[in-house]
Formats: sequence, structure tokens, C-alpha cells
Amino acid sequence: MKKFLHTADPSHSSRLLKSTSIVSAMTMLSRVGGLVREIMMAHFFGTSALKSAFDIAFLIPNLFRRLFGEGALTGAFVPVFSKELAEHGKERANLLAMRVIGLLTAVLSILVVAGMAMTYLLPFVLDYDSNWLLPLPMLRILLPYAVLICVAALLAGMLNAVGRFAVSAFAPFLLNLVWIIALFVIGAAVLSEKSGQLRILCYVILGAGLLQILIQIPVLVKEGFVIKPRFKGILSDAGITRIVSLMGPAALGAGILQINVCVDKLLAYWAGSYGPAALVYAERLIYLPLGIFGAAFMTVLLPAFSRHAARNEHHLIGEDLMDSLVNLTLVMLPCACGLAALARPLMMMIYGGGDGAFDARSALMSSRALMAYAPGLLVFSYNKAVIPAFYGMQDIKTPTRVSLVVLGLNVLLNIICVLTFSDGWKHAGIAVSTVVCSVVSAAVLYALLRKRVGGIENEGRIIRVLVRTLIAAVLMGVAVYAAHGHLSAILPGGTLWRAVAVLISIVLGMALYGGLLAMLCADELYKVLQFVIQRTRSS
Repeated sequence: MKKFLHTADPSHSSRLLKSTSIVSAMTMLSRVGGLVREIMMAHFFGTSALKSAFDIAFLIPNLFRRLFGEGALTGAFVPVFSKELAEHGKERANLLAMRVIGLLTAVLSILVVAGMAMTYLLPFVLDYDSNWLLPLPMLRILLPYAVLICVAALLAGMLNAVGRFAVSAFAPFLLNLVWIIALFVIGAAVLSEKSGQLRILCYVILGAGLLQILIQIPVLVKEGFVIKPRFKGILSDAGITRIVSLMGPAALGAGILQINVCVDKLLAYWAGSYGPAALVYAERLIYLPLGIFGAAFMTVLLPAFSRHAARNEHHLIGEDLMDSLVNLTLVMLPCACGLAALARPLMMMIYGGGDGAFDARSALMSSRALMAYAPGLLVFSYNKAVIPAFYGMQDIKTPTRVSLVVLGLNVLLNIICVLTFSDGWKHAGIAVSTVVCSVVSAAVLYALLRKRVGGIENEGRIIRVLVRTLIAAVLMGVAVYAAHGHLSAILPGGTLWRAVAVLISIVLGMALYGGLLAMLCADELYKVLQFVIQRTRSS
């Protein structure tokens, strides 16, 4: 097996990292935009019951997105579309994609209409003063967004399959951009009623979903595709049959995952009206590094793994996965330790300040959720690297089966935490159960993948890097916590100086981590820096 590492194309790893860097840059833009939008949401709505109700309403379109969009459909569509493209050319591949869009639009439209009808029926079975009534008007508006975002995800899958990652990765930023502009307008408008503001925002989100579709169409047309949904021949298309057969297990797994996410938020809402909002603010900080690196690797690895599987190059699957896990470890561990060490001051610096609705209690509740989520940042990213390996081999059943077991465990742990944790910590218990189950999922999936590809070369590499990086990250976290405490004691009070204390602590932590990493993982650090320098010179 060792010989494969020496005879493999030396430019392959560079191309993979180049594509990852493009997706990372675009995704970073989107994640930063998402953070800015949540900062503004915190200013206007804090951790109020109305903000939590909005978060619950927005979960439903995202449930459809995971069921029929980014997760299940893309995982099933990209390998089949790539094969069709390679064997029969763009015309046949285009026909397949347009039939998938036609089928997707028809099915989702029926589900959306049924969901909207339910929002009118539920008030008859709920108490007139129930908090559970708050999400319904917003949900009624947001449901059609499910159709738009799923079509946008499918178009992104087409672009990724032909090696065009930038535009599809940039498209989600448009949602954040439009969202931010809308919040600025809401802030300047005379409308001060919070529920009315959120309903306007829901309509804005619909427009952003359409924009995510429109921005990708010109690039696809330039690549030679004709974007026009096709309904004729859907039932007789063998490619559709293959995608549906692959998508079924993935949709089941993704559906259970997203239903579990909904249960998390609903249990948090039941435990305290602040719960869902606090979890969302914490998740936003977790998603920033996770989205930049974890999601970027998943996006790029799926087509790469698909190509390796089609050529029976299982050794390259292991090689790409190992490179990805090492790079994710170097980045995610210090992020996790830093977020845990500075959880509360980060919450106040990012979301608090001024005369907004995000007060000290909001910061406390959100920081508890962040401390609970932070240790899972590494395993969240590991899952995003391992799962595409199965999707690339057109094996969606295995991750689904693992999800069924792990997510059942997650629901059980969530209920235990809500019933046993003290008030003010129940929502943090939900985050803890998510982390524990992610560890189990990553470990099981890696073990199954290792068996599937006949072993992964040089596994000791990731163990060495993990242990050494953990030492450096923990020392950095302790130093950052101590530095912030010292700076807070000697610097004047006020929002500005609190932010200065946090930023100085972060800079000192980064310098310390870099020095420790240079001593403990010099070779891996050198490889990453060498790539960055090469990319800078070539740009």
C-alpha cells in the first residue's frame, strides 16, 4: 500500500487543496455574513420567545433542504450525474438534471401546500395564549423557501460536478446579504412591532432564495447546460431511478437528523423560551470555522471520492481522507479550545453592547450553549470529511444506518438532559448530547470505511497529529483564559475595552499556538504553510 503514496499524481493533492481553498474563501464570506446577520438579530430580538419562534419556523424549510437538497439529493445526484456526464456527454447529463429538477419541484410544491394548510388548522387545537402559536404565521410565509433552496442546491451540485465551486459556494452569501440589508431597513423603519418585523423578514428570505437560483444559471449556461425543468420521461429515466434509489436511504438519514434537530429546538423551547435562540447564537459561532473548513472539504471531497470509486482507486480515498483529517485537526482543535475558554466574553463582544435586546442573561445562556458545543467542533468536521467517502462510492445506506442508531441515542440523551439538568442548563445539555453522539458517529463511520477500502495507509499520522495538536490547543486555551482574566482586571470597563481584552487574548493565543505547533507538528505545519505561500505567489 505504501507504494501508492509515492506513485500517486503529486498534483492531485494540490488540486484538491486548491479547490478546497476556493470553497473555503467563498464559504468564509457566507459564514461571516451569517454571523453579522445573527449579531443584528441579537440586537433587535435577543433571546426572546419571538426570536426562538422565528428560529423554529426557519427550521422547517431547512428540514426540506436537508431531505431533498444539500444532503440527500446532492449525495445521490452528483455521482450519477458525473457518471452520465463522463459516459454520455453534457446533453444526456443535462436532460437527467432537468428531469430531477422537475420531479423535485412537483413533489416539494405538494408538501409545501400541505404544510401551509396545517398552519391554519393548528390554532384550533392549541390554547389561544400558547407560545406554540408564535411560529405559525412565520412558518406559513417561509415554507415556499424550501422549494427555492432545494433547487438552488441541485444547481450547485451540477456546478460542483464540473469543477465549478466558486459560484455555488458564493450563492448562500446572498441570503445573508439580503437578510442584513433587510434588518438595516427594519431598524430605520417606523415599524416597531417585533412580530411585524419578523414577518417582513420572512418575505425577504423568500426573495433571497430566488436570487440563489438566478446567480448560478448564467454559469451553468456558459458550461453548455440548458436550464429548463423537464417532466416528460421522468418515470422511464434509469438515472432518475438510480438517484431515487440512492436518495431514499440518504433522505431517511437526513430526515431523521433534521427531525432530531427540530426536536432539539422544540425541547429547548419547552425548557425555556430563550432556549432555541441561545442555541442558534452559539451554533453560529461553531458554524463559522466548521462552515469555512468542514463544509468546504465535504463539498470538494464528494466529487473526488466519486472519481476514485469509479476507477477503483480506493487507496486514493484513504489518502485524501487522511490529508483532510490532518488539516482539519490543525485548524479545529485550537478553535474549539479558544471558543470554550472565551465563551462568555465572546458572546458579549459579538452580540451584546449598546442598547440592544441581547443583555447579560442572553450572554450567559448563549455562552453555556457555546461551551457545550465547542468540544464537538472537531468531530463535527470529521463527520463532514468521512461521509462523502461513502456517498462517493454510492453507498448511502451505511451512513443512514449509523444515523438511525446514533440519532435515536441523541433523542434519548436530549430527553434525559432536559429532565435532569437544572434550569438555565437544560439547553446546554441538549448541546452536550449532540457532541457525544457526533463522536460515536465519526468513530463508527471511520471504522466501517477503513474496512470497506481495505485499510487506510499511515493511520498513525492522524493519531500523532491529534495528540500533539491537542496539547498545543489546551495550553493555548488555558493561556487565553488567564490572559483575558488579567486584562479584564487592569483595563478600564466599557464595551470597547472588553472587546480589546478579548482581541488581545485571541492574538496572544494564536501566537502561542503557532509556536507550540512549530515545535510539536513542524512537518504538518510546513506542508500547510508551503501550500499557502504557493497559492499566494500564483494569485
